[in-house]
Amino acid sequence: MTTVDKLKKSKASAPVISKAQSQEDSEESIFSIEKKLVALYTLQQVDTQIDKIRIVRGELPLEVEDLEDEVIGLETRISNFQAEIDEVKNNVETKEFAINDSKVLMKKYQDQQMNVRNNREYDSLTKEITYQDLEIQIAEKKIREYKILLAAKQEEIEQTQRELDDRRADLEIKKAELADIVTETEKEEKLLIQRSDENQKFIENRLLTAYKRIRKNARNGLAVVMIERDACGGCFSKIPPQRQLDIKMHKKIIVCEYCGRIMVDPAVVEASHQS
Repeated sequence: MTTVDKLKKSKASAPVISKAQSQEDSEESIFSIEKKLVALYTLQQVDTQIDKIRIVRGELPLEVEDLEDEVIGLETRISNFQAEIDEVKNNVETKEFAINDSKVLMKKYQDQQMNVRNNREYDSLTKEITYQDLEIQIAEKKIREYKILLAAKQEEIEQTQRELDDRRADLEIKKAELADIVTETEKEEKLLIQRSDENQKFIENRLLTAYKRIRKNARNGLAVVMIERDACGGCFSKIPPQRQLDIKMHKKIIVCEYCGRIMVDPAVVEASHQS
């Protein structure tokens, strides 16, 4: 058998792809894209419900956190005031000890004046007595100032304590509200998260990564939107008729030229509701 004969035989035995089979493969490819779009839109709906649950309690955790920080701040302020009060009290005690020491010295110098031998000794003792008396006056003045400061600090502590009690009460109320909401929504959220995870299994990694990136950058968390009134359901930009037709054909995944969101037609939305 010649080489030419072998080639003819090989050509004759090769499988022939019919037009019908080619069309079937094309339909399978289109159906695959449509399934991906349905899975993406379904995933978006589930994730949106999760977002809504978290938005409902979204402010409360922040409020609780802010109140906790405020309580810690007020407790720290009271602690600092108390430390200042303790320091001032120590200063008062120091001055009182100094006054007692000065009084003892004054009594000593006064007794010595009774037994002086000359005027020079008497004058020297008089100066010491005058000096100690001046020290007592200065110390008493400082004690009065310290007591005024103590009263002011004590008033600040009482005012801060009242504010702290109010914040603690508010914190308990907010914590109770948050606990109630978490209890009410925790079960539903877990089920939705489970549904979200299940839907993600039907989406290839590359497409899922793109979906999550778009969701992260979107202000409202919408990565997949439906065409509404000839416009993108995300940014509301007008979509040309030819592009709308391409979206309805489900031959490829098409994103909005303006906001980058994945766009679907009502047929995909209806199919997602039926799935």
